[in-house]
Amino acid sequence: MPHPAFTSADYSAIGVYLMTEDDWQAGGGGLSHASRTFGEQQQFTGKAGQLVVIPDSQGQTAEVLFGVGNAKDQLATAALTAKLVPGAYEIRHRPETWSDEHIAAGWADGAYRFDRYKDSLSQPPVLQISDAGALEAASVEAQAVDFLRDMVNTPAQDMGPEAIETEVRNLSAEFGAEVSVTVGQDLLDANFPMVHAVGRAGPQPPRLIELSWGDEGHPELALVGKGVAFDTGGLNLKTGNYMRLMKKDMGGAAHAAALARLVMANKLPVRLKLYIPAVENSISGNAFRPGDILESRKGLSVEIDNTDAEGRLILGDALTLACESDPDLLIDFATLTGAARVALGPDLAPFYTDDDALAAAIASGSAEVGDPVWRMPLWSPYRAMLNSPIADIVNAGGPQAGSITAAIFLKQFVDAKSWVHFDIWAWRLAKYGRPEGAAACGLRAVFRMLQTRYA
Repeated sequence: MPHPAFTSADYSAIGVYLMTEDDWQAGGGGLSHASRTFGEQQQFTGKAGQLVVIPDSQGQTAEVLFGVGNAKDQLATAALTAKLVPGAYEIRHRPETWSDEHIAAGWADGAYRFDRYKDSLSQPPVLQISDAGALEAASVEAQAVDFLRDMVNTPAQDMGPEAIETEVRNLSAEFGAEVSVTVGQDLLDANFPMVHAVGRAGPQPPRLIELSWGDEGHPELALVGKGVAFDTGGLNLKTGNYMRLMKKDMGGAAHAAALARLVMANKLPVRLKLYIPAVENSISGNAFRPGDILESRKGLSVEIDNTDAEGRLILGDALTLACESDPDLLIDFATLTGAARVALGPDLAPFYTDDDALAAAIASGSAEVGDPVWRMPLWSPYRAMLNSPIADIVNAGGPQAGSITAAIFLKQFVDAKSWVHFDIWAWRLAKYGRPEGAAACGLRAVFRMLQTRYA
């Protein structure tokens, strides 16, 4: 079935003209004289974000003019669909550099609404995509992004560790994968001590979720996602303003699961392994403390400097497990540090890897699909910031270079041919007509890289 924002055909579809400032000045776009005159009377110039709705003789929408400025933002149609009334639309003019894929991705982004807790359901505007292959590809991608955003937008009361497990089990049922889960005290017997320590104070038992799919003869792709369903900061309690959005601290798990969905839906020739440590970082009498020494699956001892640096702890055990089967490629996603946002802001997803070829492939995928990412340095001298006088490593490296030292911490638990870590926000502020809420950060760039690597 097509995604709700798309349709295969609608002969009464309303024409949409995506106009750059240069196109408008040159008189291009194939508009009738009457439509162009109407646009000029509305002072339309093609400036980014400008919208003019041209009525027919009955007062109904006949055509739509939308300005895209210099056409640098290839997902700008998100700002258009967020403003359009329900109905079917077709693109009749676009910038030369824009593909159907870019337009569809932006369209679905703007059409998305999280209305699980609302009485009335939204009706998105529908984009006509006549090519069956393009319609299917756009729908599969949009479904994965919606899946991610729904998980992140859902409050922790309904997206705790148990619900994260349910989402993975539903994926397994849909695509014929296998799932195994280690829960509560069994984590200690199975040698996941840091997952247990971080989550043991939570209202639901912590767990390590594993999904396996694909031919065992294919190269193994391992995905790891941070699944902190809610982060109070632990005994290093966050203040209210920093705790407000901590329902999204399982955004790494949502990204990893959404990427797994894309891999399985597109039948990439890989042996897929998905690992999600799912916990809630809460406070109770048995919460782990600053100054505690935790053992890890890797065998490294970890001194706790700050209980609010908990995500890297659960990832340490999960990354160690992922490396034990010698994957061809290991990718992890985590809403790991506020320092990443200070460094790169809300739109750029930073990533870390020692593999230059992999970094180039991710950058190429980013450019192809219009999904911005930025490589950051794994600066080895900063490993000294994580030295502990009484353990092998400390879990927080101080106030400077926080995103880098977090990545270096994770690297201590990685022994893989090729590894990349994404320090994502999984959120965005309201901007250009796009509503505030969950966002896919680097997902499409990474999947394009995987398509090229394994197709």
